[in-house]
Amino acid sequence: MINVGTFNSAAGAETFGFKDLARVFWNFEAPRLYEESIARKEARIAAHGPIVAQTGVHTGRSPKDKFVVEDDTTRDTIWWDNNGRMSQAHFETLLADFIEHARGKDLFAQDLYGAADPSHRVKARVYTEYAWHSLFIRNLLIRPRKGEIAGYVPDMTIVDLPSFKADPARHGCRSETVIAIDFTRKIVLIGGTSYAGEMKKSVFTYLNYVLPGKNIMPMHCSANAGNADDVALFFGLSGTGKTTLSADPDRTLLGDDEHGWGPDGVFNFEGGCYAKAIKLSREAEPEIYATTERFGTVMENVVLDEQGHPDFDDGSRTENTRIAYPLDFIANASSTGTAGMPKNIVMLTCDAFGVMPPIAKLTPAQAMYHFLSGYTAKVAGTEKGVTEPQATFSTCFGAPFVPRHPSVYGNMLRDLIAKHDVDCWLVNTGWTGGKYGVGRRMPIRVTRRLLTAALDGSLNRADFRTDPYFGFSVPTSVPGVEPHILYPVKTWGDKAEFAAMAKRLVEMFRTNFQKFEEHVDADVRAAAPASQLAAE
Repeated sequence: MINVGTFNSAAGAETFGFKDLARVFWNFEAPRLYEESIARKEARIAAHGPIVAQTGVHTGRSPKDKFVVEDDTTRDTIWWDNNGRMSQAHFETLLADFIEHARGKDLFAQDLYGAADPSHRVKARVYTEYAWHSLFIRNLLIRPRKGEIAGYVPDMTIVDLPSFKADPARHGCRSETVIAIDFTRKIVLIGGTSYAGEMKKSVFTYLNYVLPGKNIMPMHCSANAGNADDVALFFGLSGTGKTTLSADPDRTLLGDDEHGWGPDGVFNFEGGCYAKAIKLSREAEPEIYATTERFGTVMENVVLDEQGHPDFDDGSRTENTRIAYPLDFIANASSTGTAGMPKNIVMLTCDAFGVMPPIAKLTPAQAMYHFLSGYTAKVAGTEKGVTEPQATFSTCFGAPFVPRHPSVYGNMLRDLIAKHDVDCWLVNTGWTGGKYGVGRRMPIRVTRRLLTAALDGSLNRADFRTDPYFGFSVPTSVPGVEPHILYPVKTWGDKAEFAAMAKRLVEMFRTNFQKFEEHVDADVRAAAPASQLAAE
């Protein structure tokens, strides 16, 4: 039995290899982690109770510093075009140096689960240098029930030491920051970054590797369900609306980021949500906003005023401000994290070029095409040197977390869509009436109205036209939605500029997809946007 707050070698610290640690604080809950975070000057308390921490120079993930150990097991199973290689010898040196770096330190340990389905869950033990990191991962993963900790033996171990600085020459990495995954030994080492999201995404990456072999489709998506257990999945990259749109007061929330789809239905990988906080408002997102007034919520890089009140409009530290909270902080969240088979799949894109319609219906082949493409767009000002919209293609809507070749996941999704007769939709939460800087952001009321019609089945009864650029079906009218917004060209003042921008985006799609063409069937290749474009 793990003794909370004491060093206990039998619980796993010495078994893992740690030597001469000062103390290990086992499975502390929020009150004790608050006390330790404040005492160690890691964080402060905001008005109404959340804890607020700053992550320093790393205000987001470091995908170029992520490496997978190459060995006999991974050599032919990892998509090396997308994953950095680390030799076994380098990892062994890195692990030994992590162990030495931890000597004499206090560590916080959490014994948690990844995946709500007991048949497919992974037991993840997470050691952290920071108390607030321990609270973060306790919020984000699934907390065992009382009595389940006794006899807990981890399937994987994560060690997160922000003060550790990697040596590229010694450790075979790129910089002082390193995220190294040994799938065979089931160990993740995170050093040189205080960004807490690296921990949760490491569990996701691990599940992305192991679950396809068990005939489970791992997905970077949010999910909710209606009263009839009509499950909807929302795929999308950061900033496209996964968290916002799945937090629907009229539907039960399964989770906001990571799920599996297997023979028994859909299940959440996590026990919490990790929502972007920039521009968060009580009016637009009341369920999420309410979590920012709760004890136990963790805020990252959110700016506080002199009275400790958060300013969610202040992006001076980063646009990637975040809040992490347990799933049960959302009133209509599922208590089990499981549901039946999906009825609808929604692929979200933030089109900063302003040429995609607010919603389109996809054939199964088109759905696989857009899933493998994973399109969204960066907008001017989000990164240094970005002065106009830039297309971003992140395959499977989550390339940094894809260890196997995308065709593995794409083929699984195609087969599941066909087997369960799932309706597939592409939703643009980006711009209309012009590109970023000229047009306006798609009104959220329009997006919600169209999604409601898609999920309740009424949109299937609409009349559709074929988009001349992308070939998918677009409704010609939807009650409660102004008709012109369904015809993107009609929202632009300069029709010739619209045509030029649409053709430009089509060619970006086609160029990006060339690397997948040999891995997909002819019907998926034929789902590509048209090469010879007619004027709309």
